[in-house]
Amino acid sequence: MTAATRESSATAPGAAEPVLEVEGLSAGYGRLTVLHDVSLALRQGEIVSLLGPNGAGKSTLLLSISGLVRISAGDVRVAGRSVLRSAPHVIARSGVAHIPEDRSLFTSLTVDEHLRLSAKPGGMDVYTLFPELARMKNKRAGVMSGGEQQMLTLARALVAAPRVLLVDEMSLGLAPVVVERLFAALGEISRSQGIAILLVEQHVPLALKYTQRGYVLSGGRIAAEGTAAELLERWSDVESSYLGKTAG
Repeated sequence: MTAATRESSATAPGAAEPVLEVEGLSAGYGRLTVLHDVSLALRQGEIVSLLGPNGAGKSTLLLSISGLVRISAGDVRVAGRSVLRSAPHVIARSGVAHIPEDRSLFTSLTVDEHLRLSAKPGGMDVYTLFPELARMKNKRAGVMSGGEQQMLTLARALVAAPRVLLVDEMSLGLAPVVVERLFAALGEISRSQGIAILLVEQHVPLALKYTQRGYVLSGGRIAAEGTAAELLERWSDVESSYLGKTAG
């Protein structure tokens, strides 16, 4: 990452301190380094998109923040405190909730059982946010539709009172109307609860519609960043310069 990019990622004078900071992070699997010198920051109540092609390292970055992938260099801080090399459950207790691409639900447990297992003091009233779930409290996750499962996965994270929400490909395989419902819920969560959200999403216009800022990963490095409006305006240039795509 260039010095200019580092400077733009730093806390601006007078701005709120970041609730999540990733600084100079390199990480990977065994001898394979996937992420190289990645830095980013999220502040309270902010939704930030993480964009890039398949294989760029987006999911690996979320897993690294959560403590599930080995970090070889750099630091991760939550509310100013380093969680580097902390166990995943310790990072979760610090306020980081991870919604994986595969949802990771227990198929034999009901909606209410999932929520009671994850609930912590100060957790969100998710039945108010998702009245649909209130009507299926006793429904087992294994017989729910994909959209219902994704709603439950999000709700399970919210009852744990997170400071930071890491969301990996929430729209994958879902109908557009369900996706709009879930993205609208993310906006409500950030406004009403002040939760910082880092959102991995393949559909760039959709992601930038609901987020304030974005980072672009290419080859495991931050290739570009900016406000949602800036990235959307120059997306064709970003694709051709960093993602190996040509306009047209």
